[in-house]
Amino acid sequence: MSAAAVAPHPAELIPAGEAEAIARVVELTRSKLQRDYAHVRPVLRDQHPKPHGCVRAQFVVDADVPADLRHALFARPGPYPAWIRFSSSSTQPQPDSKRDAHGMSIKLMGVEGEKVLEDERDAQTQDFILANNPVFFCRNAAEYVELAAVAARGHFLGFFFGPDPRRWRPREFLNMLQATQKKVRNPLQIRYWSQTPSALGPHAVKYSARPRGGSRARGDDAGGSAGPNALQEAMARQLAGGEASFDFLVQVQRDPRRMPVEDPTVRWSERTSPFRRVATIRIAPQEFTSKARKDFAEALSFTPWHALPEHRPLGGINRVRGAVYDAISTLRHEMNDVPRREPASDEEP
Repeated sequence: MSAAAVAPHPAELIPAGEAEAIARVVELTRSKLQRDYAHVRPVLRDQHPKPHGCVRAQFVVDADVPADLRHALFARPGPYPAWIRFSSSSTQPQPDSKRDAHGMSIKLMGVEGEKVLEDERDAQTQDFILANNPVFFCRNAAEYVELAAVAARGHFLGFFFGPDPRRWRPREFLNMLQATQKKVRNPLQIRYWSQTPSALGPHAVKYSARPRGGSRARGDDAGGSAGPNALQEAMARQLAGGEASFDFLVQVQRDPRRMPVEDPTVRWSERTSPFRRVATIRIAPQEFTSKARKDFAEALSFTPWHALPEHRPLGGINRVRGAVYDAISTLRHEMNDVPRREPASDEEP
């Protein structure tokens, strides 16, 4: 994969020294994974290693997409088969009784057209990476180097509150708390955001997936357990005989200064630019806890750079992700002796 070969988008402003910073983040992250899993198999993801479930879904582009949003995937109505992985973010998997940030990674299949990544130009997939907080807790590649360095030493809070108070990062710390301290009872019943921007034709946009039916929909936490895998169990209860669905939403950048592309710690104003629906995600009743499904999901790779050019990710954090996700996915698959490939539309683990 080579995301670095992609020319900058007009909305992007790449700072000096970013390429060196990204290379350093890759080096630190690879070293940490190799150290953590020197004698452990399987090697899990560096980010969001604990899955709550990987479900088969339909991503249905609406017939009434607003005219200004009809680009690439959203230009024509219709369904795409999808796999969606729900997960927790802690680098060391922990019981679900402990609060954590959560992710929703969506992989559409049957997506025609040449893709951004050089090594996967003919892949038939498009990914959207979402988390349960609208903002990120790190601004750019230079900060990510510091974050990766303190994480490698096991001193995560040192990124926010180092020895020099003039360099403290209170906003970033609050963003992190907002993501990790929300009480989640069922991953199918919470809202997710892309946090970082992407292109949509001529626009810079952010995405969101908003559950339909409210937070007390069937299968929330009634009759559930407080066991270590309570969130998987909540999903399984809901999908045992019922469905789940989300509205997939787009927010367009209207003010480049107040809605920056290069700083994902800033929340884009929904008053200035409301989210608008472009698609519906439908998750039919299903059983997703089999070993075959779990093994299949563990071999999947998700990155915002699995994308059509019209949907390419934007901003420094996405440029970091492009390099880091590729390096770690490659290393993880090699250490697990599992081939890395994109799934086909008709696969059924």
